[in-house]
Amino acid sequence: MNKKPIIAIVVSLLIIGTAVVVLTTNFPQFDITKETEKPNDEPPFPLGNRTSFDDAINAFSFDVFKKFLTDAQHEGNVFTSPYSIFTALAMTYEGAKGTTADEMKEVLNIQQDNESFHEYMQSLYQYLNYNKDYNISTANALWIKESYPVLNEYKDLILTYYGGASTDIDFSNPDHAAQIINGWIENKTNNLIKDLISPVDIDPVLTVLILTNAIYFKGTWQVQFDEKNTTERPFERAEEEYTDVETMRLTDTEDQFNYTENELMQIVELPYTGNEISMTILLPKEGYDVEDIINSMDHERYKELINSMNNTELDIYLPKFTIETPLYTLNKYLTELGMPTAFTADADFSGINGFGELLISKVLHKAFIEVNEEGTEAAAATAVIVDLNIADPNSSQRIVFDADHPFIFMIQHKTTDAILFMGKVSDPLS
Repeated sequence: MNKKPIIAIVVSLLIIGTAVVVLTTNFPQFDITKETEKPNDEPPFPLGNRTSFDDAINAFSFDVFKKFLTDAQHEGNVFTSPYSIFTALAMTYEGAKGTTADEMKEVLNIQQDNESFHEYMQSLYQYLNYNKDYNISTANALWIKESYPVLNEYKDLILTYYGGASTDIDFSNPDHAAQIINGWIENKTNNLIKDLISPVDIDPVLTVLILTNAIYFKGTWQVQFDEKNTTERPFERAEEEYTDVETMRLTDTEDQFNYTENELMQIVELPYTGNEISMTILLPKEGYDVEDIINSMDHERYKELINSMNNTELDIYLPKFTIETPLYTLNKYLTELGMPTAFTADADFSGINGFGELLISKVLHKAFIEVNEEGTEAAAATAVIVDLNIADPNSSQRIVFDADHPFIFMIQHKTTDAILFMGKVSDPLS
């Protein structure tokens, strides 16, 4: 039986909610705990003394995003919060044992020992909730069926390292329970993520635990686009297929932006006020597409590209866009990545209740982002639903960065290098 560490991060320009539902029988009682308060004064830890653990999240980010882009049903715009998905799974992983834990640890790319990982997650949670120049926050919670015997050790771990408070809830009324949890998510995401959990996701008998993560970000560009310069320009949605979209323009200025390029792509970083969170855009060059970029990329290659960027004067054209995703189901992707046992009757989540008999039935994800001249606001939500383990479910020349065709973007927390959101814009109007 292996113990495992976990990982979570917060959003940078987006809101995200994550939920995990665990189901089973027998239920004991416990009191509601209080959420940890958002720090308001000094930063929660000295950054200079902190070891970076972002590789796990970023590696997971690229692994999952590749699955999205290779799925035919996601040919259009795609937007996700790898952080939210990772955090929800990480909290679930905290209760996993044996093969279930080994597979989840591999998929989550966790290399650290438990103590180091927990300290990192705690520091990251606190740091992402500490800010002065932009609005970013994240929150976690445990919603436990009345009288169900979740181990105090597990509840204390989630509270201590994830800031996740525990609340008793009556799952025998799925409509009311969903309303309560969705209300919490809406509140934590500035009403951007609604109806993450449907009443049909809650079984009155089997559902015993729902873990939620919510994250919200709103930031203004460090160098804002002037609305007077926004004009309609053609955007190539597919080969030789164009549509006119409102395109922001930042040209003929002395402003410098981190920039690099290679044979496949141009890469530019657009920082938000405070210069701690930024959007990085990966724009395919002529003859290539977003699939070529993502297939050539992993977290190590991405880090190399980021490290090769230099301050550069360039002309930027960027379409305004809004992406509101449908509810994504991630079971297939996570199974293909290497954690099939968690979804079967062989799952072992005995670290949650002491005896197991739980499995994950669904992992759901939903996200929203709006990008305009002022900046960005985004939201996302993830739900991991766990059922009673009774069945097996299924140059000298001025550079021009002209995003007039599909591109990939990330929202990244610069201090930790952690990728908080990833997306693909295929059609800014859809």
